[in-house]
Amino acid sequence: MHEFIFNGQPSRVVFGVGALKHLPREIEALGATRALILSTPEQAKQAQAIADMLGNRAAGIFPRAVMHVPIETAREAREVARELGADCAVAVGGGSTTGLGKAIALDSGLPILAIPTTYAGSEMTPIFGITEAGMKKTGRDPRVLPRTVIYDPELSVTLPVGMSVTSGLNAIAHAAEGLYAQDRNPVMDLMAEEGIAAIARAIPAIQKDAHDMEARSDALYGAWLCGAVLGNVGMALHHKLCHTLGGSFNLPHAEVHTVVLPQAMAFNEKAAPEAMKRIARALNTQSAAQGLFDLAARNGAPVALRDIGMKEEDLDKAADIAVANPYWNPRPFGREQRGEIRDLLQRAFEGVRPD
Repeated sequence: MHEFIFNGQPSRVVFGVGALKHLPREIEALGATRALILSTPEQAKQAQAIADMLGNRAAGIFPRAVMHVPIETAREAREVARELGADCAVAVGGGSTTGLGKAIALDSGLPILAIPTTYAGSEMTPIFGITEAGMKKTGRDPRVLPRTVIYDPELSVTLPVGMSVTSGLNAIAHAAEGLYAQDRNPVMDLMAEEGIAAIARAIPAIQKDAHDMEARSDALYGAWLCGAVLGNVGMALHHKLCHTLGGSFNLPHAEVHTVVLPQAMAFNEKAAPEAMKRIARALNTQSAAQGLFDLAARNGAPVALRDIGMKEEDLDKAADIAVANPYWNPRPFGREQRGEIRDLLQRAFEGVRPD
């Protein structure tokens, strides 16, 4: 066994069907009295219902979270939190809303309570991302890690099936890269493989019946595990490409992860054979890259960048951005490998099944 360091993240998880009913108790446990409820515009009604549940513990709602956390939105939300005298933020929704909460916490130290309704997993990480002038910058800071996470499978039943599939594959991406991370450890390896297996089990069941509560529970359970992996170890090529494509070309977050993941796994296959074996085992398939592509395709998810808004003429620029400041990866992808990354992006653009 290789040497490793493990640091547990100090977050509290409340999991179960109907767990939302514990929200007032959990806010009280934070020592908070005025919660600002965050959501996207599409989930404003849900945010209002939660504010109504909290009564005088709700300072107000900010229903304007958007993808990739533009700096302008982050500044506006921070100011609203100050004006309302909020002493905690409740982020209801997916990665966009959790990301907005993190942007507020980064500036103010305000504690965050996350209530995920997708399978993004960002609620389990101290990672933040803010987009400014077309560039998405990411970082780690313990202040942005949600103090408490309430996982209630009932809240994800209304997540459309298509979004459920791509959100689940987004979560799998965190665990897949965690298995070959530079700072991986055996605890995270166990969580990663279990998380991938749970979501791979859930996706076809949700596709068959969107109200399958066992499948929704499996998906949230898997998202928790995959998010914990993301929060504990570093990411590599796949996440660099997705940050580039999402932040610089405003492509939808979960769909980008879904499309790029099989191609990134194929690129790293020979450099990380043990990780690929674990991923394939979790998927119950022979090939990690092909298994991920097939899981997406069989369940109606996009497999080509051209189908989610990418322009072919922008692939050169995307390759240049990705190799200019590369993450660590088991197979290097710096400027010397620019041609290989450009080829990877072309395959992702066309939706070519990995060999």
